[in-house]
Amino acid sequence: MPASATIPYPDIRTPAVLIDLNKLETNIEEMSQLAARAKVRLRVHVKVHMCAEIARMQIKAGACGIELGTVGGAAAMATEGINDILISHPGLYQGQTLEMLKELLRKPGLKLGVVVDMLEQAEIISDAGQALGKKVPVIIKVESGANRYGTPPGEETVALAKKLSRLPGVRFTGIYAHEVYSEPTPDKQDAAAIEVLELISATAKLLKEAGFKLEHVSVGSSATWRAVCRQIKSGAFPEVNEIHPGSGIVGAMLQVKRFALTEDQCALTIITSVMSTSHPGHAVIDVGQKTMGEDSLISFRDRPGFFWQNMPSYGAIRGRPDLHLGALHAEVSRVFYRDPAKKLKLGERLEIIPNNPFIVINTQEKLYGVRRGRIETIIPVTGRGKGT
Repeated sequence: MPASATIPYPDIRTPAVLIDLNKLETNIEEMSQLAARAKVRLRVHVKVHMCAEIARMQIKAGACGIELGTVGGAAAMATEGINDILISHPGLYQGQTLEMLKELLRKPGLKLGVVVDMLEQAEIISDAGQALGKKVPVIIKVESGANRYGTPPGEETVALAKKLSRLPGVRFTGIYAHEVYSEPTPDKQDAAAIEVLELISATAKLLKEAGFKLEHVSVGSSATWRAVCRQIKSGAFPEVNEIHPGSGIVGAMLQVKRFALTEDQCALTIITSVMSTSHPGHAVIDVGQKTMGEDSLISFRDRPGFFWQNMPSYGAIRGRPDLHLGALHAEVSRVFYRDPAKKLKLGERLEIIPNNPFIVINTQEKLYGVRRGRIETIIPVTGRGKGT
């Protein structure tokens, strides 16, 4: 029988999602300090953790406010007293979503901005603003290489800004870009950052030449924010006044593969127990797709070592490179032995650094905030399921 008194976190029932508070605080402090040294506002993207408690830690460390992708998430954070929020995904505002937006616009003391990339989105927001006797701040999302949404940089963004400025219920306040980095080595991060800084700065200059006063010109992602801060600190891009990185403070294998963090810097882990060792080649653990999702990070499949015995990895097992998390099922997973001499035992506990932190945290009602192997606090997941 396993000795429960010696296993890590014996008072936590597995599986459970942990946040290492030392690592989290260190990551928050680094982000805040580098933004301050670059003399640029830090608006943290909180969609990765959706926890008001962590957002307040970030604001206390120096962030000017938060951003997230959905109206539902913004409503959840505003209810918890966060009073400077940017809704960063261009959206379709109708029905319940529109009513939630109106409720946010009515909230006293809340500074709210909304990102758009089409005139039609802004027209709906303008109607809501008019009905409430307000001008809603809107920011244009500029396409910067993600090929997802956004207006093309340059004259097309200027043209949209001119149309927005004629709408009675909105106030055009600036532009927003988000760089994506997934190269196989970290040495091109500066180049990726400079590329987006150049296009957003050139677009900002065109807007100013057209007579617009810009309150908001932002870039920044978890993969490139350090490079962005270096460039802004050098004085090369004075037009940019805000950055908005997000998941780099929490960390998971997605951020490791993007060179945003090392495995040791990742604050997020899942603690799990071995529930069967009946097979010689693998053990079964008590966490599966319902907690972890099933993201193998297949877009990184060309990286050396991505597959082991034709299996991708669904997460790294902290301190155990001899183990391979190669198969997920609904409620359990299989951990394969890279070294057949190092077998797991029934009841043994493992800590997994998951692949995709967004999926993992969104399945949880709470996170266990731990420090030096002990539970220090329980962190509610404020925005769980608020993806509307």
